[in-house]
Amino acid sequence: LFPLAVRGSEGLYMVNGPPSFTESTAFQRDSGKNCKAVAFSKDGSLFAWCNGEKVNIVNVTSAELLRSFDLPKAVCLEFSPKNNVLVTWQPYATAKDGTAGVPNLQLHEVKTGKCLKSFIQKKMQNWCPCWADDESICARNVNNEVHFFENNNFNSIANKLHLQKVSDFVLSPGVQPTKVAVYVPGSKGAPSFVRLYQYPNFGGPQSALANKSFFKADKVTMLWNKKATAVLVIASTEVDKTGASYYGEQTLHYIATNGESAVVQLPKNGPIYDVVWNPSSVEFCVVYGFMPAKATVFNLKCDPVFDFGTGPRNAAYYSPHGHILVLAGFGNLRGQMEVWDVKNYKLISKPVASDSTYLAWCPDGEHIVTATCAPRLRVSNGYKIWHYTGSLLHSYEVPPSEEMWQVSWQPCLDGVFPAKAVKYQAVPSELPSADPKPAQAYRPPALRNKPVTSSKLHEDEPPQNMKPQPGSSDKPLSKTALKNQRKHEAKKAAKQEAKADANQESTQSSASQNAPRSAAPVVTSGDPEVDKKIKNLKK
Repeated sequence: LFPLAVRGSEGLYMVNGPPSFTESTAFQRDSGKNCKAVAFSKDGSLFAWCNGEKVNIVNVTSAELLRSFDLPKAVCLEFSPKNNVLVTWQPYATAKDGTAGVPNLQLHEVKTGKCLKSFIQKKMQNWCPCWADDESICARNVNNEVHFFENNNFNSIANKLHLQKVSDFVLSPGVQPTKVAVYVPGSKGAPSFVRLYQYPNFGGPQSALANKSFFKADKVTMLWNKKATAVLVIASTEVDKTGASYYGEQTLHYIATNGESAVVQLPKNGPIYDVVWNPSSVEFCVVYGFMPAKATVFNLKCDPVFDFGTGPRNAAYYSPHGHILVLAGFGNLRGQMEVWDVKNYKLISKPVASDSTYLAWCPDGEHIVTATCAPRLRVSNGYKIWHYTGSLLHSYEVPPSEEMWQVSWQPCLDGVFPAKAVKYQAVPSELPSADPKPAQAYRPPALRNKPVTSSKLHEDEPPQNMKPQPGSSDKPLSKTALKNQRKHEAKKAAKQEAKADANQESTQSSASQNAPRSAAPVVTSGDPEVDKKIKNLKK
């Protein structure tokens, strides 16, 4: 099954996936310490890497070397979706006499090895051109315009999308017709906006499929769903003017290709840590709010469907088939994971992968790799492979003086693995479960022999289903209906209270008759007005 490419100071090598976890003998280990970048093709058949001397492409199954390019300075690699083109990027350098440098972004034809086109691309951010999944169009952002090429002919620009200052764009996944989401930052009091177009209709604002404008955006992240019917836009500012957060402010917007748009209302204040679409494209999960963070699944109407309550988490990962969701707390959190069955919203397992900096699902939808990589963490680097039921199947840690920089599964196309039924029983494993010992809270000497009182800083909210229950009306109530409902409930409560009061008074009067005179009567202040107020307050 799926090999795992591992890159680090020990070199570049492949590890066979579950169940064997041995080093692959087909792929020859590249022991150089200078491996800067690796890339699998989208279908997982080709693998490319740069070792500081050459960029090599091999066939993954046969490990046969297909191509080698003399590009010692390459630091970024990417295959086009159908494996026709390998793109390489090296840092841009101007000549000593101040003239323009040589083009540093190169597109190589994989079959022949010839260079199709070179461009100057100064910034590393968004360095790679974007292709539609069938490679019918390819696009790149040049000086605030998006240039489109057709059928990998890079000598003539087939189309241009010209808006003042396009700073980012994303092509939709999936089949034709390709759609484009573009982001234009606001300036001088004008709002920022995201527009959706269908290629090649770029006539003007009227030709757009949808448009959403918003203030408070220094940068945005645009996420298409798999069926290309909607985009989620995370808009964030660098500075939070209210002073509530160090991390700026984030808002989440939903834009559909049919022109609908909405702001996703998040019930808890604080940063938005992660937003992910379910591969089914009909719902998405958001992790948000000051710690302990909330996680909620929303439908396409932006209504909450299920709330996972609060907990130590800042990331969410759907399995490739969308039937399992992992909520995890990595980075500055302790690495607790919660694995949920999405269909029934039941908790499957709660493994802990402490110090992890990376998590990825295996394309089989059953296994997960977690890794601790440099430069994010320079100690105890290594990786672990888990089954989603919580069993740790394999673990590797590099020697103390070495570092691990990257691990990645070999990808595969959708449909190669059928979705299997969700299991709750942990699969057997040779390794002991990696439950860390819970750290004991410090107790001052005076309290050490006394019983422990639990003092939690905050109570975690429990998970709850937000779907309207069958039997209740599915439509949300209008404001007036809600008001009436509240009034009705208040009246009911008042009646019950009055009854209880009456019972209490009768028992009290009978008790006071039997009790000796010295017993003080029920709260009376002597002033009937004050008594009335007290009674009302109690009520």
